[in-house]
Amino acid sequence: MDLKLDADDLNTCVQCGLCLPHCPTFRVTGDESMSPRGRIHLMREVQDNNAPLTDEVLESFETCVQCRGCEPACPSSVPYGYLMEQTRETLADAGHMTPTWQKLAFKPLANPTMLQAGSSALAVAQRLKLVPKRLGISEELPIRRKPLKATGEDVYFFTGCVMDAWQRDVHAAGMRVLEAAGIGSIPTNELAPCCGALHAHAGLADDTRNLAGTMMANLDPDKPILVDSAGCGAAMKDYGHLLGTEAAKAFSARVFDIQEYLADHLEALPTVQPLDLRVAVQDPCHLRHVQRAHQATRTVLAPHVRELVELDDDGLCCGAGGAYSVLQPDLSGDIRDRKVAAIDRVTPDAVASANPGCSMHLGAAGVPTIHPMELIDRALNA
Repeated sequence: MDLKLDADDLNTCVQCGLCLPHCPTFRVTGDESMSPRGRIHLMREVQDNNAPLTDEVLESFETCVQCRGCEPACPSSVPYGYLMEQTRETLADAGHMTPTWQKLAFKPLANPTMLQAGSSALAVAQRLKLVPKRLGISEELPIRRKPLKATGEDVYFFTGCVMDAWQRDVHAAGMRVLEAAGIGSIPTNELAPCCGALHAHAGLADDTRNLAGTMMANLDPDKPILVDSAGCGAAMKDYGHLLGTEAAKAFSARVFDIQEYLADHLEALPTVQPLDLRVAVQDPCHLRHVQRAHQATRTVLAPHVRELVELDDDGLCCGAGGAYSVLQPDLSGDIRDRKVAAIDRVTPDAVASANPGCSMHLGAAGVPTIHPMELIDRALNA
């Protein structure tokens, strides 16, 4: 079967194995087919030698968290993330992956009214203790949400889908921090209802392209776009590759993680008393391995907390992976156990995580997580 993979990209992998220690699924299983090297070998066999798509082969592709922790470790710069996304897109288009029920589950993400109504109903069910633990919703969801109002016109503040419905308070904190630095922001709201990151992970790349096109058409081309969700930011910075147009590349060039942008404007924030907290930084994979902007989190947090501490696991994935924790709960839980052990070793008061999926996944295991913007907002308003 032609997976539509670029032969040069595929052949960049020399099967050296330096990726293995950085792959969360290989770390917890020890199974070669659950490693980047093993998955690339299977891609070659399917594409070049017409190997059959057995259940084992499909499971290998389906169980990748797509954390891309292998990429910084690879001396050959194998574009593993693109290879996996293209493989999943081809298999999903052919009906081998991403069943109909999963495709339907993604539909409300592009419809804010439907998503927020459904989220409010889920919040009520949560209070009635009717929500299964498998969903990993570790915090109390809001039944109602305060609208976000523009504070100026310097930048766009990307609000997105699930995070806006479930964690709008994080957006509000980020906008207040920007305002304290003299940066006025416009919440995107219905102008950009979803970035398409979850769709791309599931192989539904056409849906992602459509959502990207909508966002590009609706947002003023002269303003920076700030994102407080690492997964969304990584997806939006990749529109240039996904759409392959100059307009998309220009759009991606003005997308910034909010910590990344604020790090260049830190001197504009007022000096305040740091919070009396020992904070561990958990780097979301899409901030550390894809955007390579994780150091900015430390830059902006350092003046606002008593102590920052580092984990000793070299940025290993926490197992959240967008919808991965729901679709692969056993593997996701095993991966999370390693992250929780690393957190426990440094005994923090709180864990700063700049991605909603990571914070909820870790929170379900009892880890006290908080977004960096919430910590800074708390310090500014103490």
